[in-house]
Amino acid sequence: MSRPPTSDPLIAPLFQRLDLKAKSLLVTVWGDAVAPHGGTVWLGSLINLVAPLGLNDRAVRTNVFRLQKEGLLASNQVGRRSFYRLTETGAHRFAEATTRIYAAGDIRWDGNWLFLFALRRDLAEKERRKLETELGWLGFGNLGGGIYAHPTASAASVDSLLTDLDLAGKVTILKATGSGNTPFDTPEILVAKGWTLKDLEADYARFIRHFSGFAEFTEPAASLDEKKCFIIRSLLVHDYRRVLLRDPMLPAELLPPGWNGNQARDLFRTIYNLVWEDAETYLMTILENETGRLPPASEEFYRRFGELKRR
Repeated sequence: MSRPPTSDPLIAPLFQRLDLKAKSLLVTVWGDAVAPHGGTVWLGSLINLVAPLGLNDRAVRTNVFRLQKEGLLASNQVGRRSFYRLTETGAHRFAEATTRIYAAGDIRWDGNWLFLFALRRDLAEKERRKLETELGWLGFGNLGGGIYAHPTASAASVDSLLTDLDLAGKVTILKATGSGNTPFDTPEILVAKGWTLKDLEADYARFIRHFSGFAEFTEPAASLDEKKCFIIRSLLVHDYRRVLLRDPMLPAELLPPGWNGNQARDLFRTIYNLVWEDAETYLMTILENETGRLPPASEEFYRRFGELKRR
């Protein structure tokens, strides 16, 4: 973006520093703001909502169309108005991302691993690329040779993914555990083989630099209006999501000492709790569905981070 859409001295620099792509930013807003309120929205109201984020009419329409072509969104025409909602596949993807982004705390590990073996010779190149990409979003490490692994991934999420990709008969899933307290029970080897964590640590450090100044606010309503709270919340989620969804979400036992993803998570939670309520007020005055204003947020929304803090 060549010019920040706001002159606020604290917010404007974010538009220069963050990696803001229209399509990705729309996905962020949809998951954070639209999905909790029934998941269906009038395109015109979405255009109005994201204007303060620097997205114009053309950018929104172009990228919503792309998301529809990718099978994540479906449309419904009522008169001259177009309404969009998540497809079943889109709902699966957004639900999985939501669970990871707004997790309540540390991940517990029972010592087991989930392994996925793909019959690569029976997969078309497009299928292989898609499988690898989607497993990456679920946090799986690529061990090579069509073998993927994760210590805490949900088997149900993997089943849902493989069903969506129509890969029955081409992939098998196994659960395994270490050999016990022996010199050869060293899960760190799998971590080193499957993931590169240094790049993630650098990205988490950048996120912390971008948003640490906002944590100083204790009474956001006194210094930030509702629109600014929406902008901060959206950019906060966008930048955190960009790193978090590449994070394999390994349990503490498998992470390096001083893992700064923990500090980033705490900062994200702190700032989100400061601005979410006023941001909700703002977006609820703008977004519309087929019947008018969107319904209140779901109960699941209020369970983000365990429970959202209210004033």
